[in-house]
Amino acid sequence: MVFRKTISADGFEAVALPHLNDLFRTARRLMRNQADAQDLVQETYLQAWKSFHRFEPGTNCKAWLFKILFHAVSHHRRKWFNSRQVSDGGTLLEETLAYEPPVPQQLRDEDVLAAFEKIPQRYREVVLLADVEDCSYKEIARTLSIPIGTVMSRLSRARKMLRTELAEFAESCGIRDGREMGQGV
Repeated sequence: MVFRKTISADGFEAVALPHLNDLFRTARRLMRNQADAQDLVQETYLQAWKSFHRFEPGTNCKAWLFKILFHAVSHHRRKWFNSRQVSDGGTLLEETLAYEPPVPQQLRDEDVLAAFEKIPQRYREVVLLADVEDCSYKEIARTLSIPIGTVMSRLSRARKMLRTELAEFAESCGIRDGREMGQGV
């Protein structure tokens, strides 16, 4: 017989609630709506509470909660939308190997967020977990139920899309690439 150490229901607050702001911030970014984000975080904590007996002490509670959140997001989308899929647009190999302009340092947070909103949802999810929440590739793969290779591919493509969006924005503001001014990179 295998006995597993479990945390009492009283320990739920101590283990799970410190991640509330991280979950809400991510839900708000994914849903683009504060009310929907609040509902999803509430649903996440309800599901976590109900299944807390299955949580293994000593594991990453934040990753466990994010997995529940992403399942709730998927359920929400299936329920309220017509299961629309965002296509890659048939990205060709030569397009992925093309020049990637550097991102100017004078950009504001609002500019970055605007560029972030332009990339497809499945790429935003990976960027949020990797670059905002500092999750490992393995944690992201488990959270989104995708292979690690897909995590790395999506993260690479998402960062490329962001660089391109931000470079276009910078050019529209009169910020030029250092290479054009003979400064080399």
